[in-house]
Amino acid sequence: MNYVAIMAGGVGSRFWPASREARPKQFMDILGVGKSLLRLTYERFLQLVPAGHIYIVTHEMYRELVHEHIPELGRHQVICEPSRNNTGPCVAYTAFRLHALDPDANFVTAPSDHVILKEAVFTEHLQQALSFTAENEAIVTLGITPTRPDTGYGYIQYQAEARDGIHPVQRFLEKPDLATAEQFLRTGGYLWNAGIFVWRAATILNSFRELAPDIYRILSEGEGLYNTAGEAAFIRQRYPDTPSISVDYAILEKSEAVYTIPADIGWSDLGTWASLHSEREKDPAGNVVQSAGVLSYGVSNSLIRVPAGKLAVIKGLDDYIVVDEGDVLLIWPKSEEQGIKKVTQEVQEKTGGRYL
Repeated sequence: MNYVAIMAGGVGSRFWPASREARPKQFMDILGVGKSLLRLTYERFLQLVPAGHIYIVTHEMYRELVHEHIPELGRHQVICEPSRNNTGPCVAYTAFRLHALDPDANFVTAPSDHVILKEAVFTEHLQQALSFTAENEAIVTLGITPTRPDTGYGYIQYQAEARDGIHPVQRFLEKPDLATAEQFLRTGGYLWNAGIFVWRAATILNSFRELAPDIYRILSEGEGLYNTAGEAAFIRQRYPDTPSISVDYAILEKSEAVYTIPADIGWSDLGTWASLHSEREKDPAGNVVQSAGVLSYGVSNSLIRVPAGKLAVIKGLDDYIVVDEGDVLLIWPKSEEQGIKKVTQEVQEKTGGRYL
């Protein structure tokens, strides 16, 4: 059977000060459409599998938030981590759980906070991938067709030959500099790594056994406990001991059984304020304004977000982020937004996390 595991445990620090520890961006209506990113992701996957086959993997502190946004979920459909150990242990835990439920489980792992504009094409590619992994000992990733030489994404180099449109992956490459990214686009044969993976539970568990044995050894101690009353206590005790590593580093960069499907699906990871600005409809001056209470003069190419009931009067800004969350006001050059994450670290040091 096919399943979906939606990863929803991150903090989204690059969306600070809107995204906070207590309510990260996946639980926010960041697009202004009346639904959170998590809710939109859940509804998108209803086109692929039944509601009962969708699982949300998150930090235990967000369990009730998940049920608030997706009340249809059964309690067993929320898989809770007691600690943030990156996506490697997260995927392994999910695979152990689904394999214990269904030894033939074949599942999609995807982030909770991405935008997919071409949902029908997205679903078609995932069905193609699920059919492939059901019949082969393979890991399939959706590779996003690049639209610009972006230095903020990892890249996938893939081989030209394909089996039914599915290409062997030659290698994964870390975030390149601009000149290298431009070369990738000129050369062709490169895709953005969006972190959307398809695999059978048995396949990915075998990969962990061979390539990330420390994670496998710890979580395999719980065999016989998964999907039972004893699972939570075991995970609370042993999961924090797993190495903190991404599944990309732990498995994908080492495996020789990785394939990709080049996908033009209208994708954005909404990782930063600038990416939100690029996705949303703009006024004639190139601004995205998420409030009715803004008077602007000579403001261009900027994103402005202020709370309801507040008036903001702004003059003379170009290419800026202005986010007012009541207790925190951020005014920051959009071209330097990668520095926001570092600022949150300084805020932590100076305020003890009060504003995070």
